[in-house]
Amino acid sequence: MQFGIFSVSDITTDPTTGRTPTEAQRIKDIVTIAKHTEEVGLDVFALGEHHNEPFFSSSPTTTLAYIAAQTSTLQLSTATTLITTNDPVKIAEDFAMLQHLTDGRVDLMLGRGNTGPVYPWFGKDIRAGIPLAIENYSLLHKLWREHVVDWQGKFRTPLQSFTSTPRPLDEIPPFVWHGSIRSPEIAEQAAYYGDGFFANHIFWPASHTQRMVQLYRQRFEHYGHGSADQAIVGLGGQVFMRKNSQDAVKEFRPYFDNAPVYGHGPSLEDFTRETPLTVGSPQQVIDKTLGFRDYVGDYQRQLFLLDHAGLPTKTVLGQLDLLGSEVVPVLRKEFAARKPAHVPDAPTHASLLAAKLAEATKEEIQA
Repeated sequence: MQFGIFSVSDITTDPTTGRTPTEAQRIKDIVTIAKHTEEVGLDVFALGEHHNEPFFSSSPTTTLAYIAAQTSTLQLSTATTLITTNDPVKIAEDFAMLQHLTDGRVDLMLGRGNTGPVYPWFGKDIRAGIPLAIENYSLLHKLWREHVVDWQGKFRTPLQSFTSTPRPLDEIPPFVWHGSIRSPEIAEQAAYYGDGFFANHIFWPASHTQRMVQLYRQRFEHYGHGSADQAIVGLGGQVFMRKNSQDAVKEFRPYFDNAPVYGHGPSLEDFTRETPLTVGSPQQVIDKTLGFRDYVGDYQRQLFLLDHAGLPTKTVLGQLDLLGSEVVPVLRKEFAARKPAHVPDAPTHASLLAAKLAEATKEEIQA
């Protein structure tokens, strides 16, 4: 099972000091955080895409390429890439290039985003969000798998005899996770292609996440990609830890109360009871995270949100230390012990290449 962190790239005032980091500082800090993710033994770093304040990550592939040059094992991803407002041709090119630069250490999460004004900024209509996601991914999927593409759709100019360059590394497209909070159509899309489904899982109750993942699993099996329990599932999560749970609650409360998304809303106690947010000791994080399996089944990727709501970078790095030393080693062992042998791991470039070579060898023998 893969463990890592994801960032939404917010630039938020620290409510305890009144300090707001500059864009330059926040961008440098995210590189530090990503490098430390690898140093503490985690697997994945994922970065969101936004085109509005108070966020800085308008070009995640640029940042991920810079991080890739300073890491050696870290799997790099997005959280999310906006499939609705980005040109599928540019996505195909950018991520294939990133594949080559990282020796395959890249995948991506596609999503519609949660910022309405971004649609007209890029000449799109938010009312067409789902059709845009479906059509644009259909083209992206084709661009990575067909050398010469002729294509015509509703939302983009046609393509005639077009070849996307560079071609995917080893002719293996980056693995795609379809990310969604509330849209069953996206779970259906992920299942149709046999791709991964990532449930954001940080705002909604367990019952909602359970329904979304169950739908994806059922449709994954329906389309013949394997049994429902072999579907590729990822979950978000949100934690803040201290050795003593009371210290964690006391320290995190002002950040929670003033957070950009849920601040000035539900109480910290209500939110931790109704959602996956865990504020407490490392053992409490372990116990609650292991409990996710009870309602989504065996899954392949767990990403935690750490660097948000104005938390100082020093604090975020300390949270990573706790994840790497006290939480993730236990989670790895426990999840591995509970996972049946027929349930696959999260796909990587190496595993997809091995499968491709094995299939080619099998075909040669049969010929």
